[in-house]
Amino acid sequence: MTGRAPLVPHATVEVQTYVTWRGWVITRQEPQTLAEVGEFGLIAALSARLPAGPRTLVGIGDDAAVLAVPDGRVVATTDFLIEGRHFRRDWASAADIGHKAAARSLADCAAMGAEPSALLVALAAPPDLPVSWARELAEGLAAECARGGAYVIGGDTARDDHVVLAVTGLGDLAGRAPVLRSGAGPGDLVAVAGVLGHAAAGLALLEAGLAGDPLVREHVRPAPPYDAGPEAAGLGATAMIDVSDGLLADLGHIADASGVRIDLDSTALRPDDRLIAAARAVAGSVRHVPGDRTGRVARPSDAEALGWVMTGGEDHSLAATFPAGTRLPPRWTVIGAVTEGSGDHGVVVDGLPWAQAPGWDHFSSLLAGDLAGLDAGRAHVDPLGRAADRDAAALDVRVPAAAGTAV
Repeated sequence: MTGRAPLVPHATVEVQTYVTWRGWVITRQEPQTLAEVGEFGLIAALSARLPAGPRTLVGIGDDAAVLAVPDGRVVATTDFLIEGRHFRRDWASAADIGHKAAARSLADCAAMGAEPSALLVALAAPPDLPVSWARELAEGLAAECARGGAYVIGGDTARDDHVVLAVTGLGDLAGRAPVLRSGAGPGDLVAVAGVLGHAAAGLALLEAGLAGDPLVREHVRPAPPYDAGPEAAGLGATAMIDVSDGLLADLGHIADASGVRIDLDSTALRPDDRLIAAARAVAGSVRHVPGDRTGRVARPSDAEALGWVMTGGEDHSLAATFPAGTRLPPRWTVIGAVTEGSGDHGVVVDGLPWAQAPGWDHFSSLLAGDLAGLDAGRAHVDPLGRAADRDAAALDVRVPAAAGTAV
């Protein structure tokens, strides 16, 4: 048997395969972290899950993208999504975060009366982040873009200690005039399309350790009615905004920009049964932060649920004003009316000022760690647990925001 090895019955042969990338030899298994795959491996992994759209003339892989804009005008907006401030990875999946990151910018485009068309996504992340997490993030981005008729056409990557996304949304007006915040006039109807208070309820449930409630999904993965924006523009909407910081705060921007007063009807904003049930569940769950210096202000369940509707934000539903007599489709609910501002513009409920903070103010003059005088300032302090250090309880301080302060 010269030159031949003897045959061995039933032998097991182990074959090791490998691939090379930029001079490195990777054996046995696929790279597991961003540090292992590298920047361009990450870009390849993301782009494989982000399809190009019909208007994308040059997409991911060049110095810049090229997008066809039939209207000749582009609606543009930018939003941050920061770990420890806007999301927690132990509360939301990577897909959830991708959906939410896309939704925030796509809703802004819709609020201008535009059809969302594209996103540019910049991602900063720690090197030990799993590649699988980044892939799932891209899948969430692509899925939410598909809901709005948009596509991711480019972006950037960088290293950071935490996950940070900066998303630029682009929209097409399709020949329509943009709907601004400044066009509301006395006599206009005020209406909303989409849910109110559900995202805030989901956050409160997470804080209370009640992650199994279905409302939690509406916090981690809001679903704005994107097509309601162009629809409102076609119906003659005079002003529009997406509800991101709270209904009262966001309508306050319209009131300020338009120089009018908006009077909301509380009977049209009654919390639904799901919100009432969630508020009761949260009230029944006792949870304190270390040191017992802060805690959720005890309020009756109905009042807590109404607070979510009025000031919760992050549903990214659309609020708009329309000329009196406008026949609105069923998804639009009339919630109030526009009246003369006469130097006293803002938002009132049933003719009276809202007694608490109208929504979020990202740059409060109060320090989160300084709790002195919060009651006197009518601030509402929630232990949101959004600290970068997940073993520490962070505070988000809600203080009365100026009705017309853009945030």
